[in-house]
Amino acid sequence: MKNPTIQLSLQTSSLIAGFMMWVLISSLMPSIQEDIALTSGQVSFVTAIPVILGSLLRIPIGFYTNRFGARTVNLVALIILLFPVFYISVADSFMDLVIGGFILGVGGATFSIGVTSLPKYYPKEKHGFINGIYGVGNVGTAITTFAAPVIAGAIGWQSTVRFYIILIILFAALYFFLGDKDETKVKQSMIGQIKGVYRNSTLWFLSLFYFVTFGAFVAFTVFLPNFLVTDFGLTAVDAGIRTAGFIVLATFVRPVGGWLADKFNAYIILMFVFVGVTLSGILLSFSPSIAWYTVGSLAVGVSVGIGNGAVFKLVPFHFSKQAGVVNGIVSAMGGLGGFFPPIILTTVNNMTGDYSIGFMALSQFALVSFVIVIFMYYKDQITIERKIVEGATEGIIVMNKNGTIQYVNPAFTQMSGYTEEEAVGSKATNLLHSSMHEPSFYHDMRNTIHDHGYWKGEIWYTGNNDESNKEILTINTIKNNVDDIKYYVGIFSDLPNLDK
Repeated sequence: MKNPTIQLSLQTSSLIAGFMMWVLISSLMPSIQEDIALTSGQVSFVTAIPVILGSLLRIPIGFYTNRFGARTVNLVALIILLFPVFYISVADSFMDLVIGGFILGVGGATFSIGVTSLPKYYPKEKHGFINGIYGVGNVGTAITTFAAPVIAGAIGWQSTVRFYIILIILFAALYFFLGDKDETKVKQSMIGQIKGVYRNSTLWFLSLFYFVTFGAFVAFTVFLPNFLVTDFGLTAVDAGIRTAGFIVLATFVRPVGGWLADKFNAYIILMFVFVGVTLSGILLSFSPSIAWYTVGSLAVGVSVGIGNGAVFKLVPFHFSKQAGVVNGIVSAMGGLGGFFPPIILTTVNNMTGDYSIGFMALSQFALVSFVIVIFMYYKDQITIERKIVEGATEGIIVMNKNGTIQYVNPAFTQMSGYTEEEAVGSKATNLLHSSMHEPSFYHDMRNTIHDHGYWKGEIWYTGNNDESNKEILTINTIKNNVDDIKYYVGIFSDLPNLDK
């Protein structure tokens, strides 16, 4: 494979170009409305329509990137983009904008190319940071949001759109000559990969997290230009500059989010992210002045930017064998997360006269995500602890307070000869009783555990093969936070040097 740094630079710059196309209509909407009469509902629909294809197409694009490589898939995507860009430049009706905008979504769909391809070039401990750097390609939306209205003011919005054709041809040439023909390719069926992951709750939780974080980023990107003009009376250029500021901030903290997820636990980072979005959504729901609205929006930008980087640290961590299709599904859900809010916000405003309910809904989605992150964090911790126990060389059994076995590790089944199915549900005293000990031995053991909370000593027990075995046994009492006994944990240590 070619130099990883070259591929990272090429794919990131290509994503910039793709995202520049993706928000072309929303950035030029104030200028377009001067020539094409549109209702507020039509404006919301037209600015949101590129998100549909830009979201749904991410699934097959992620899969085919794994199969054919980033070079081939990017070249095809750039060639396809030539049509909608030219078509929009000659549009003169609402339907023209819908058709052109829908196909323009290919620019947003290219996101799943890099997050699938680039991890192949770097070790796992850098995946969060590398995907975060790639995510800086989001800045393409800021470039168009800021520059397109300025250029349109000088040469007209139609000529501004045609200018992007030159950009597409340039990046297609770069990919043709610098793209990696030898990228590692994975040839698996899409249906097979989907079947392997669709029942995994982690996939859908990560999709929800990206739905909220990237969805909020996309929603604010396409919603802010027109919102700032209509509700705060700003000029199209001023609104574009402010929106670009939001995009740049959210974009450049994305590598920070990836780096933090590499350095610390990604779930803890996401907890802070969703608290930030929750509080920001509440602030915005109170319809503040332009100053406080700016604070709330920028707080959303920082939070979701960090969240975007953290989520794509977790995707290859949990789904290394199905990275292509899972990256596609998660990123698709993020894109769809940006489709609905502008329409919902406009509908809410038409019904109530303000956007409070819509922003409050954002905060509640974030709050639900926060609760799920806490659940996943502790589930992850339990999984790690269980793997440690299962990997221990000592035999371990867990009994409830009545002495019934609840869990045994593989080392215990190997020592005793009892399978997990035979051991779990049995009384420990019945399963491990031995005639080598008098009844008083077990009576003294129970008294010691009751008085001191633990017992340690040598014990004989009869295994599944009816042979007597001698081990060192340690029994500890596990209590809850109100000092009630919940479990007893027994640890068997082999005595290979003693006669049995």
